[in-house]
Amino acid sequence: MKMEFIPEETYYGKSAVKLLRLRAEGNVHHIKEFEVNVHLSLSSKKDFESGDNSDIIATDTQKNTVYALAKLVGVKSPEQFGQALCRHFLSSFRHVIAVRVHIEEAPWKRITQGGQEHVHAFVIEKQCTRFCDLLQERGGLVQVWAGLKDLKVLKTTQSGFVGFIRDKYTSLPEVTDRVFSTSVYARWRYATLYGLDEDKAWQLAKEAILDVFAGPPLTGVYSASVQHTLHLTQGKILQLIPQVSEVTMEMPNSHYFLADLKKIGLENNNEVLMPVDKPYGLIRASVKRSPTSKL
Repeated sequence: MKMEFIPEETYYGKSAVKLLRLRAEGNVHHIKEFEVNVHLSLSSKKDFESGDNSDIIATDTQKNTVYALAKLVGVKSPEQFGQALCRHFLSSFRHVIAVRVHIEEAPWKRITQGGQEHVHAFVIEKQCTRFCDLLQERGGLVQVWAGLKDLKVLKTTQSGFVGFIRDKYTSLPEVTDRVFSTSVYARWRYATLYGLDEDKAWQLAKEAILDVFAGPPLTGVYSASVQHTLHLTQGKILQLIPQVSEVTMEMPNSHYFLADLKKIGLENNNEVLMPVDKPYGLIRASVKRSPTSKL
């Protein structure tokens, strides 16, 4: 019996296109470095079904388009450049029905010497990776998500975990004071881009994550669980950036266990700890702005 099947969601494109855009204002240079993925969905699937390549926009062409648009329209932010790519492919090719773009930005900062910023020298200062995702379907508005990943944070106190279910397999003790460390992934969707400064909004979201995690500088803030800290952070992002409609976050629990020094005759008064990266707890949640909330 001959098996029949049809393709459903299909797309193809160029991934990891590396781009550095230099803009000069006199002797002052400005740079943006991106890694860009562009993926296209076509109205026909004959390339998949019968090997007919007549509708394919070669991935090499897509790569060249990234560089061409960087020259022609400039590079202000990942979100702005991603929108330019979506517009280009949908306006240039009638058989393109959807464009997906993913962009990551390298965190270059000006070198500062004696309190003065250098005009053309930069250094990577990587606390985390900024990214954005865009999807635009033919006839529809562009959908834009911004985000960050690999934001590693740690606090040495003001965290506990008590009151959880205990059964015959539970060995985890309850603690009211522990090290809390995680590597934050956060992705938020913009309901509208009207009045939005993409760079400022991204910085506000990052600061919200750090503020909720750390608390006031002299006292900190208590975390009853990773779940609660994550939820409070999502609420603060929604509060600070009215254009955001939903927030998804992941906060894996990076463990630091007390090193056993008794076997070598030493006391360990919570001074020497062992980082343990696997296994780890993974906490993830998505929230949406209430339909009654107004932008």
